[in-house]
Amino acid sequence: MSVYVIADTTQEERARIVAESIGSLDGACDGCRPGLIEMYRDYIEGRKELRQINMEFSARYISGAEGPKREDCGFIE
Repeated sequence: MSVYVIADTTQEERARIVAESIGSLDGACDGCRPGLIEMYRDYIEGRKELRQINMEFSARYISGAEGPKREDCGFIE
């Protein structure tokens, strides 16, 4: 797992990791991709580890807390 840790990767590598996982960083209008890209923006920019982002998402899902609202081809807060 250390290959994904911020300290062991560059921003370009993190962007590639997310792109390979999601499919693209272009934010193409397929409904989910723009929100997923924004969800992992803190990882790409080196502010949060993948594990932390995934745990926060999971906690919101389990608790029922509201996340971003979908509006046409994107998300709004």
